[in-house]
Amino acid sequence: MLQEVFFEDMGRRAYKEVWDYQENLLKSNTDIKAAARQSGTEPPPLSLPTIHRLLFVEHNPVYTLGKNGKDAHVLINDAQREQKGISYFHINRGGDITFHGPGQIVGYPILDLEKFRTDLGWYLRSLEEVVILTMAEYGLKGERSPGETGVWLDPHTKGKERKICAMGIKCSRWITMHGFAFNVNTDLDYFNFIVPCGIQGKQVTSLQKELGREIPMQEVSEKLRKYFKEVFGCRLV
Repeated sequence: MLQEVFFEDMGRRAYKEVWDYQENLLKSNTDIKAAARQSGTEPPPLSLPTIHRLLFVEHNPVYTLGKNGKDAHVLINDAQREQKGISYFHINRGGDITFHGPGQIVGYPILDLEKFRTDLGWYLRSLEEVVILTMAEYGLKGERSPGETGVWLDPHTKGKERKICAMGIKCSRWITMHGFAFNVNTDLDYFNFIVPCGIQGKQVTSLQKELGREIPMQEVSEKLRKYFKEVFGCRLV
């Protein structure tokens, strides 16, 4: 039976609001699992009433630093950052520093992987595959870069490596949160003030830059959703 994933397009929102929302959704699911364990008759994972969700959002400009990231990868001081209207948060996902902002589709899956597959490597590769398949519809070859999570163009050609989608997740009791940030029409100047993902000497790009035209955000959202259903073998409702 296909798993049902509740989709929510949140529009444009401040980062902290959506982070708190994710935390609450994750806690609701982990509380269900904790209660089942404490009951002494823990039912099989597929029978638990945990709820899968997929959130899409565009954020106001913000830098987020993962739990293993380095403050030194932010190349402007607080006063300069505030002057540019960019928020800044240390958060509880993996990965280093990244940017979220208008023109970028950020996807936050809150999934119970015990109902899919309990393998974080599989989960990350699956998220990458959703983006790779979406890019192929625009004639672009998205690829993986060995040892670097996310989706790239020309990752094996030195000097031409360009990251188009960053990823970072948290997982608790096999419930996921955080996710991917896909540059569609993103203003790439924001990346000039950080070391994106802590990776030196590599570029960041967007669909708009690669194709030379602005891409309708709703069009890209629909393609991402189509391939999310295909790759994860689920239904979006």
